[in-house]
Amino acid sequence: MKGTYLGEFQEIVLLTILLLDDNAYGVSIQEEINDRLDRNISRGSLHTALSRLEDKGFVTSQMGEGSAVRGGRRKRFYTVTNRGKEALQEAKKHRDDLYQAIPKVSWDRSKWAF
Repeated sequence: MKGTYLGEFQEIVLLTILLLDDNAYGVSIQEEINDRLDRNISRGSLHTALSRLEDKGFVTSQMGEGSAVRGGRRKRFYTVTNRGKEALQEAKKHRDDLYQAIPKVSWDRSKWAF
């Protein structure tokens, strides 16, 4: 099993799979990310992320039934594992800890120099 590091894009993919629940397959994940985050991602980058997440044990996949609409082709559906949920919780905790550690004065817009 690969390392447990969770990159930003992998985190987004995991969260999107959880959001889509039983309808999480390649195209639906891609469209949801595009729509919600206004982030145009390629199918290749998504499938690379999904493959890496599966290698880490953060997601599992299974093939659905073929449909006439898809010319008999089947969809691969993704589910976040308990290990994946734990990785998301850990990533959120680390982000929250970092945000909380930033002094309030650092968020004062009048001190931003651009």
